[in-house]
Amino acid sequence: MRYGVLIGLVALGVFEAANVWFIMPLPGAQRMRSLELAYQLHTWRWVVRGLAVAFVVVGARSAWRHGRVARVAMGLGVLAVAAMAYAFNFVMAADAMFKQPTVVVMAGAAENRVEMDRLVAGIEVDGEARAYPLQFIGYHHQVRDSVAGREILVTYCTVCRTGRVFDPRLAGQVEHFRLVGMDHFNAMLEDETTGSWWRQANGEAVTGPLRGTTLEELPSRQVTLRQWLALHPTSRIMQGDPAFTAEYAQDFAFERGTSRSRLTGTDPRSWEEKSWVVGIRVGGATRAYDWNRLLRERAINDTLGGRPIVVAVAADSASFFAFVRPDTATRYSVADDSLRTRGSTVAFNGRGPTGTLESLVASQEFWHSWRTFNPGTTRH
Repeated sequence: MRYGVLIGLVALGVFEAANVWFIMPLPGAQRMRSLELAYQLHTWRWVVRGLAVAFVVVGARSAWRHGRVARVAMGLGVLAVAAMAYAFNFVMAADAMFKQPTVVVMAGAAENRVEMDRLVAGIEVDGEARAYPLQFIGYHHQVRDSVAGREILVTYCTVCRTGRVFDPRLAGQVEHFRLVGMDHFNAMLEDETTGSWWRQANGEAVTGPLRGTTLEELPSRQVTLRQWLALHPTSRIMQGDPAFTAEYAQDFAFERGTSRSRLTGTDPRSWEEKSWVVGIRVGGATRAYDWNRLLRERAINDTLGGRPIVVAVAADSASFFAFVRPDTATRYSVADDSLRTRGSTVAFNGRGPTGTLESLVASQEFWHSWRTFNPGTTRH
């Protein structure tokens, strides 16, 4: 019994540390197959805590009888573990570090205060367009909004550089999510109803009661705000929440790729872990395109999933687009911030003299992310 306090405190301290370590970007954790263990620790957390506290309570009487030194040691031990538990659950927890906006304010171009060169995740639904600056959603990780009466979940993971927009409905009901941590460096969301964990990169429930379920992804584009407004002049733009001004990225280092941070920085070389690629999925086939090559060539004509496509970068060297070409004989180049072929011009909204090109969902992300979550991918 006299060792009950020690056993209980050590067990509780180790558990609280493990409960965070396996689901946060701490040394070694993100390269392990630890997701299921992390989920089980989270699921059984109150049972484990209860058993550890029971050991402490049972052993406390024996420790108390061993004199003043034992009492002081027991008191210090309890305070130390309590401080650890508070730090791990209320300071280091993902949703404690990256909070949701208290209000989502959307403004028109005339009232907008976001700089025109900032990158945004743009979405259009039934003719209504909205833009969400990476500066803001990169901190919040997820933002709930509605476009043309449709609920949307705008998500972003700065460690993977993945922007995704999902329909948050499950079984016809709008679900609420919280940021719970990450796995393989990708943000993990937990739904409020079942406690299942969802991968941000593809909207799939990877563990929990809804494992195997996938949220519907809605087409979005990552472009500069200037480019987005050129294509959607009546778009509404998300403004920063004044409550988080200090947390928002004030510089362009992450967006422009000049940051060298361990987790979110960019490797300027090609095909390295933190190199940029543009990933595209067509008909079940996936392929990655080197960002450096795209900047040099401006347009890459290719065939993917049996369909002729073109991937293009605008003159701002930041906005990118992907379309299905009319046929393999039609090849595009980029000139005057539009696609050119055989003397005709196609705007970056896909509209040309003979119709509108089918737009493809394209994602600019770190090579390690695209390769991890698209294991069958090829490289152009």
